[in-house]
Amino acid sequence: MIDAVRLLPKLLSKAGDQPEIAEIAAKIAWKRAAGAGLRQHAVPFRLDGKTLIVAVADAIWQRQLRAMSGEFVSRTNRMLDQPVIDSIEFRVEPAILNRVGGLPPPQRPLPLGSGRAIPTELISAACSISDHDLRHRFIRAAENCIARRDSRLGAS
Repeated sequence: MIDAVRLLPKLLSKAGDQPEIAEIAAKIAWKRAAGAGLRQHAVPFRLDGKTLIVAVADAIWQRQLRAMSGEFVSRTNRMLDQPVIDSIEFRVEPAILNRVGGLPPPQRPLPLGSGRAIPTELISAACSISDHDLRHRFIRAAENCIARRDSRLGAS
């Protein structure tokens, strides 16, 4: 079976300068770049020029994802084999998430309290943990490991 994402670069090159095709391709590539754990918490809904606009549930998600936007831009463009997006704007738009079906039933928010940027892979992994207490412990442990690593790097 052929992975549809691998066809996006060819589709874009054949489509030429059609913004509708670029928007669809950017949305698909974003979903793959973000990973399964983030798909229900961050939904792309528009491409404005070269800025992909992504809906998030609240300011906590907005802040965390904004810190990682450069990585998302790079991953998305790499999947498309061309610079379709230059930036990502994360907007607090819970209504869009509900409309698209991105949000699961209400639950306690993902604890991201340290203000330190957590790598995308960790957020994605944390989102896949359904048990709130286990998810909270996982994130705290990850934050502690990152802080310990950063303090060691700073001491060297």
